[in-house]
Amino acid sequence: MMIKLSLLFIIAIIFNVGSAVYFELNGGQTKCFIEENPKDTTVLGKYILEDITPQQGGYGNQLSLTVKVTDPEKREVLSKTMPSNGRFAFSTQVGGEHKICFSTNTSKWFGPSVKTRLHLELEGGAGANDYEEIAKVEHLTGIEISLRRLNDRVNQIRKEQSYQKGREIVFRNTSESTNARVMWWSIIQLVVLVLTGVWQMKHLKSFFKAKKLV
Repeated sequence: MMIKLSLLFIIAIIFNVGSAVYFELNGGQTKCFIEENPKDTTVLGKYILEDITPQQGGYGNQLSLTVKVTDPEKREVLSKTMPSNGRFAFSTQVGGEHKICFSTNTSKWFGPSVKTRLHLELEGGAGANDYEEIAKVEHLTGIEISLRRLNDRVNQIRKEQSYQKGREIVFRNTSESTNARVMWWSIIQLVVLVLTGVWQMKHLKSFFKAKKLV
């Protein structure tokens, strides 16, 4: 029993690891990437938009970031323009690949575009919860909030497992459908080949009889 609990705890920690990246986001550019999550998962993004060209008259505190999120069904989940430092969050209504796009207000009609660097950290599931705030609101002790955090992580693991199981079923059905189509196509080809052979034999037989060769 203790071994199972330890394994669950280790897996929960692994699933709670967020992803932190940074990349340049120049004026007029839109950069997107894919975040794959199961249904009913909260995704939290923390960001800092940094002006890396202050010597050219950068935007400073006037920088703003536009975030757009679309779900696997191409529906818009989030569209928001925010200041240069903050956070955003959205909940997945369907499981699958969510497209997250970023753009800035630093494009110019004349002169070089302002260069910015976006520092981004994404956390999903239990990692998106603010447990310190939950502990204050619900008056939970340290042990209670630790158990809440572990329970949320285990639930997230179950969601991930259910999502991956669903994907496996879809992939298996697609493979079986493709195999069935290939089989029927092969059978059709064989039937056409046999019928063509029979027709050729009858045609040659009629030809030889007409020429009185048989």
